[in-house]
Amino acid sequence: MGVTSQLSAFCANIKLADLPPDVVTRARYLLLDLVGNIVRARHDAESTASFVATARAMGMANGNFGVFGDSARYTPTGAAFLNGALAHSLDFDDTHAAGSLHPGAPVIPAALAAGEMVGASGADVLAAIVAGYEVTCRVALALPAGEHYDRGFHPTATCGAFGAAAAAARVFGLDADGVAGAMGAVLSQCAGSLQFLANGAWTKRSQVGWAAVNGLMAATLVREGFKGAAEALEGKHGFMRAYAPNPTPERAVQDLGTVFELMNTAVKPYPSCRYGHAGIDAALSLRAANDFKPGDITSIRLGLPKSGMLLIGAPAEKKANPQNVVDGQFSGPFVISAALATGAMGWDSYKLLDDPTIRAMLPKVTCEFDQEIEDEFPTNMSGKLTIQAGNRTFEQKVVIPKGEPANFLTAVELKAKFSGLTDAILGADRAGALADAVLAVDTAADVSSLMRLAAPVLPARMAGE
Repeated sequence: MGVTSQLSAFCANIKLADLPPDVVTRARYLLLDLVGNIVRARHDAESTASFVATARAMGMANGNFGVFGDSARYTPTGAAFLNGALAHSLDFDDTHAAGSLHPGAPVIPAALAAGEMVGASGADVLAAIVAGYEVTCRVALALPAGEHYDRGFHPTATCGAFGAAAAAARVFGLDADGVAGAMGAVLSQCAGSLQFLANGAWTKRSQVGWAAVNGLMAATLVREGFKGAAEALEGKHGFMRAYAPNPTPERAVQDLGTVFELMNTAVKPYPSCRYGHAGIDAALSLRAANDFKPGDITSIRLGLPKSGMLLIGAPAEKKANPQNVVDGQFSGPFVISAALATGAMGWDSYKLLDDPTIRAMLPKVTCEFDQEIEDEFPTNMSGKLTIQAGNRTFEQKVVIPKGEPANFLTAVELKAKFSGLTDAILGADRAGALADAVLAVDTAADVSSLMRLAAPVLPARMAGE
C-alpha cells in the first residue's frame, strides 16, 4: 500500500472506543481551545467584518449551520469557511512544532460542518478530528515543513486541506478508497502562501478557512460519486513531490496508529507566532524575578532557530516597527517588549502597538540566529533571552515553552483561557455551558446540539453588523 492508501485506511477505520484514553482527552481539550478562539475572533479580529460580509454576499448565510460566537446561521460552506478563518484569526490556535503548523484550524471546522450535514454523533466527529490531525501533521513531517516553508508555502493551509478532507470523509463514513479519493480531490485545491508577511495581510487567516472548505468539498464530492486522483500524496505529480524538493513520503506513516501526532500538538498561552513564546516565557520570568524597569534596559537579544528568524526576526527594520496586529504577532521585538513592559502578552496587548514605553523598547531588541537554539529544533521551539540593564545581565533559555506537550496547560489553565476569550461575548453562564458541552462532545447523539450553544443568547454587536 502506498502512503495515501495507508493514511486513508487508518482514517476510515478509526473509532473513538479504540483510541488511547489520553488521546481522547487531549482531543477534547484541543477542541475546547479552538472553540474559544473562534468565539473571540468572531467579535474582535479586524478581518472578521470582511469575512462575514463576503459570506453574506456569496449566499453563504442562508443555511442552518453554526459558527461559534455568532447568532446567525450559515450554509455548510459558510460555516466551514468562517469557523476555519476565525480559528486562525487571533493566532492563538494550537501548534505542532515539528510540522510548523496549526492543525486544528482547518480540521475541526470541516469535521463539525460535515457532522451537521449528516447529523453525526459527537463520538464520530471527535474520532474524525483525531484522524484529521494525524493526516495534517504527518504530511507536514514528510515534506518536511522547513523545506516547504522555504518555497513560500503556509503548511497550515496546504497540509491542513488534506487533514480537513480526511476528517470530513471520516464523518461521512467513507471507506478507505473514499478517503483516498477525497485526498485526491483536495490535492487540486491545496494553497497557502507566506506572502502575508510582506504587509500583514489577512490571507494567513482566509487561506485556512478555505482549507477547511476545500476539505469539506472534496469529501462531499466523493460521497456523491466523484473520482479523485490516485496517490495524491506520494505520486509523481502528487503533493509531496510538487510542494517540496526532498520529501520522505514514508515518514507520513511511520508508527501510524501507535504514535499520535495529536499528542505532540501544543496549545498557545499567547496569541502570537509560536516561535516567540519561549522568549515571552523568559521575559515574564525574568521580569517577575528581578527588579529592573523598562527604562533600565539598554539591550535585549532574542536567540532563535532559523525558522523563527524567518517569521519573527527578519527583516529587522520591519519587525522593530509593527504597524498592525499581524505585524505584531510576527514581531519578536514587539512580543518581548510587551511582555517586559506590562508583565503580560495577551490579545489586548495589541492595543498597545503605539504605546510609548513599548515603542521605546522595540529598537533595543535584536533577534539573532542561535545555533544552540537551532539544535533544539524541530523537537522544541526553544528560545534564549538576554537582557542588559545597566551593568547587569539577565539571561534565560527556555527549551520547552509553556503549552508544549511536555509542558502542557492544565485543565484549569485551559478552561481559564477559554473563559477569558468567551465570557465577555457569550456571558459567563453561556460560556460555561458551551465549555461543558465541548468537553463532553463524545456523549452527544448529534453534534448539532453543541453548535446550538455557540451563539450569544442576546446577540452583542458583532463585526460585520
